[in-house]
Amino acid sequence: MKAVVQRVSRAAVRVDAQTLAQIGPGLVVLLGVGHEDTAQTAERLAQKIRALRIFADENGRMNEPVKDREILCISQFTLYADTSKGNRPSFIQAAEPQRAATLYDLTCEALRAKRGRFAAHMEIELTADGPVTIVLEVT
Repeated sequence: MKAVVQRVSRAAVRVDAQTLAQIGPGLVVLLGVGHEDTAQTAERLAQKIRALRIFADENGRMNEPVKDREILCISQFTLYADTSKGNRPSFIQAAEPQRAATLYDLTCEALRAKRGRFAAHMEIELTADGPVTIVLEVT
């Protein structure tokens, strides 16, 4: 699984002008599922994200994990884009939709995250909280 984790002061996701979910301070997780990923992979990634120490402590240092902050998780198969053979992305490494949806749901549950809508054209609005963007890959 691949994830891009962005620390935010707020975020929202919409489909057809309807807000599906919104959060205050926390994380936006863009989640890609590969064809070799399993439920165990989803659990390991969720644990890793929850343990990331990327919030300021009382001294202003990035030393605090997510704790009770909110998480918004968005499915993002394009994280598996391969452009090594030209300019048109190939998504061969991305999981097929039914499997990806199941693992996306498992990951969201493990994260206790609010969600976008799997396979929908979503509008994602976020306000980044500093230049804190982490790329994770768990196999």
